[in-house]
Amino acid sequence: MVERESLIEIVVSVGAVLAMLAAMFAIGSSYGAANSTLSLEGGWMLVWVIVGFIVLMTVVGIALAYLLNEPEDGLEPDGGDADANAY
Repeated sequence: MVERESLIEIVVSVGAVLAMLAAMFAIGSSYGAANSTLSLEGGWMLVWVIVGFIVLMTVVGIALAYLLNEPEDGLEPDGGDADANAY
């Protein structure tokens, strides 16, 4: 059985990829020419969809790392107390 954290990561990642594919399909349908080429405006829209996907995946990765981090994993020193070694 897949662990809960892995399942959450898979669902969120697949959802983001499907959203990008849907946006790319919509751009292709809206800005595509009769000879299967993309107009200049559609090309720019496609570039921005790719940039948005990169930003989205970065935010999702950081959010998942923050939300799914458990103190017993040993990823933080001294059980997650950031001020423990400050003095």
